Amino acid sequence: MRLCNTIGMATARSACYLPAEASLSSPLPFAADVEPPLGAHLVTPRHGYAHHGIYVGDGKVVHYAGYCHRQQRGPVEELGLAAFAAGRGITVLATPMARYGVAESVRRARSRLGEDRYRLLTNNCEHFCTWCLYGESRSEQVRQCMMHPLSGLRLLASLLACWWKTAARQAWDGVPA
Repeated sequence: MRLCNTIGMATARSACYLPAEASLSSPLPFAADVEPPLGAHLVTPRHGYAHHGIYVGDGKVVHYAGYCHRQQRGPVEELGLAAFAAGRGITVLATPMARYGVAESVRRARSRLGEDRYRLLTNNCEHFCTWCLYGESRSEQVRQCMMHPLSGLRLLASLLACWWKTAARQAWDGVPA
């Protein structure tokens, strides 16, 4: 797992997690044991989209599982950094204008553990993170897809392919859907 990585879906407000003396123009690789800041908005690339979560300390991330690893939508859950990254890099989004401080952002994230109301367009992992930090549910990825329908169709195709791949793997392993 890398904590410093650039991804295609990140916006201009993204930044790698770097020591204070480092320059953002020349990101440095980090060892897997480096922890992001408490309350950080984490992003990791997936097939065609970026997955979001809130770092809550002790190597744990709270995120909306959505359809990441199953055919049925998953709830808000807490899991380890490595499981969140799923073998990909992690980027920390800079949140200088966050409405809530670190402790309140973490509290807000944990307050929704177990919630199972995932909706791709209105209540996804990015909506969850912006709600934790800013008090408003927003998704730049959804906005971009609405503004650029072809990108939205590509994302939908990618999500469906991932869903079918998961379904096939579960059928092969004999795991019920």
